[in-house]
Amino acid sequence: MLLRLPLEVLIILLPILIFSLCFHEFSHGYIAYRLGDHTAARNGRLTLNPLAHLDPIGSLMILFVGFGWAKPVPVNPVNFSNPRVDMMKVAFAGPASNLILAFTGGLIMRFINIAGILQSELFIQILYFFIFINISLAIFNMIPVAPLDGSQIFGNMISKNNPELAWKLQLHGPKVLMGLILIGMVAPFSILGFLMMPFVKMFMYLFTGISF
Repeated sequence: MLLRLPLEVLIILLPILIFSLCFHEFSHGYIAYRLGDHTAARNGRLTLNPLAHLDPIGSLMILFVGFGWAKPVPVNPVNFSNPRVDMMKVAFAGPASNLILAFTGGLIMRFINIAGILQSELFIQILYFFIFINISLAIFNMIPVAPLDGSQIFGNMISKNNPELAWKLQLHGPKVLMGLILIGMVAPFSILGFLMMPFVKMFMYLFTGISF
């Protein structure tokens, strides 16, 4: 729950979260636009303006639960030349955009450490949170459970090997996801955290050289 964090940390985290979520959704719309679907553009989603992307309930969930969402970008697969493959590209654009942001932050952090400039504790903290949050958003959205991006990215692969499992993940995915989030809230052990943290640590080390 973000509201339990100290005010000074919350002031740092919220702008990072808002920007990262908006960039994630913008990237979905931009790739869809490049692939021939202008639905997102017509709905005013090719922007980084938070008002175009933030979902009121999803934003409150971030504050009170620690997990949340932005408004999904509207996409019409009919406009794609190869709907199945192009939908996977659009879905992957979100997590990929967060990894690109994290990688860029990692390059800046490495440069600062090598050059010995801007050794501001506050700036380093902001940069660290920026990288960590974007990696976490990318990994979280890669989970192959609806409505996350991973369900579109890996859905066809799963359906080819296990159609029944793929159908169940689509049908019950939102309930499963919410259940995992709620368990993490009330239990001392988070299943989502257990699944995500090895990948988060791996990318943090790859991008920054920092292990934790």
